[in-house]
Amino acid sequence: MSSEFLQLAEKVTQLAKLAQGLREENAELRRKVKLLSEENTTLSGRVDDAYRRVSTVLAQLPVAEVAEAPEAALSADEETA
Repeated sequence: MSSEFLQLAEKVTQLAKLAQGLREENAELRRKVKLLSEENTTLSGRVDDAYRRVSTVLAQLPVAEVAEAPEAALSADEETA
């Protein structure tokens, strides 16, 4: 019976070590999640800023005039011929 208690005590000790290891891993994962969330927020803000800058530059570009349709150009050539 003493052997059974020793085995049970060993299993309880192993379980306690496992639980402690899982708590430490959980805490580390929470720290990583927090850091990655902060990085994600920062990068998202940078993407938004870049989008606004590109939109501003595009809005300042001159609009190219639409070239005549090829059919209209052919008609004009035929009239001069």
